[in-house]
Order: sequence, then structure tokens, then C-alpha cells
Amino acid sequence: MNSTSIDDLLTFEEERPRQGDGPRGGRLGELLRILGGTAAVVVVVIVGLRAVGLRVSLLILVAGVLALFAVRRVVAALAPGPLPPPVRPIPGDTADATGDVADRDALRSAINGWEWPLEWSDTRPERFTGVILPRLGELADERLRLKHGVTRETDPLRARSLLGERLWTFLETPPRRTPSPRDLVAIVAELEKI
Repeated sequence: MNSTSIDDLLTFEEERPRQGDGPRGGRLGELLRILGGTAAVVVVVIVGLRAVGLRVSLLILVAGVLALFAVRRVVAALAPGPLPPPVRPIPGDTADATGDVADRDALRSAINGWEWPLEWSDTRPERFTGVILPRLGELADERLRLKHGVTRETDPLRARSLLGERLWTFLETPPRRTPSPRDLVAIVAELEKI
């Protein structure tokens, strides 16, 4: 049985490269590959030029092929990395003429996060008390915590006085029916006053 501790899993040691792991042959091998490639290309070019009846200086051909190899290496070294994966649009977002998603912002997400539950709570009041009312309670607690350092749970008497009787009653006793949009606007306005 092999036992591995958490410390073993969280430590990292780089393996030292073995002698044969580096580039084959080092600098000498690389130079030989360049010279061999240059010679092969020069031979092919000379044969091609002679086939069409042209003659070019061997020195110019070798210099040109070496320059092409150098440019190829520089371009390969400066080549950009792979492109990042494409961004998938979020459902419900719309794309403009350039294909960019125009509505990708936190405000739209927050509005959608409230709009959908409010729509489906119109038909069933228990949905309102199960989904929307707890969210409103969380908002009230967060506002109380940020502005006054209390929540409804930690200091109910002070929270009740800060919230006001109407908002306290609304949050503590679930309504029998879904509040009208006008009532919700009033509740949200009271929450903003905290």
C-alpha cells in the first residue's frame, strides 16, 4: 500500500534534466542541421535554375537561403501564442452587428435574477413567500449590517426600530397574496431608506 501525505501532494520539485534530454547534440548539432538544410535547399535551387537555363553565384544563393532560414526563425520566435477560446454568449444576451454581446453586465443579470421569480410568483403566492420574501429579507439584513452593524437576527429590537413597523411586519409575516407592483415599489423604497 502506497501512502502519500498532503505535504507530498502540495510540494513541487523540478526534475533535473538528464544529459540526453536537451536539444540533440547541442549547438554543434543545431549548426549541422542548419548547414545541411541550407545545402539541400541550395542544391534544389541550383538544379531548378539550371533546368531553365539560368546561372546565379553560389555565394549569393547560400547567403539568400541562410537569410530565409534566419527570417523563418525570427518569425517563429515572434509568433503570437494560441488564441484564447471564443467567448460563448450568455443566454438572454443580444449581440450587436459586430457579434459582441451588448447586454453582458451585472445590472442586466441582477434585473433578470429578480424579474423571472417575480413573474412566476404572480400566479402562486407561495412562490413569492418562498423565493422573493427571503431575498428581500437578505437585502434588509445586509443594509442593516452595512449601515448600522446589526441584523434582524442579532438585534431584533434595534432592527425593528430601524426598519419601521410596516417593513418589519412585511418581512416577518408572509403575505397571503402576492403584493402588487405598487406595494413592492413602496417596500423597496423603504429598504433604500435604511
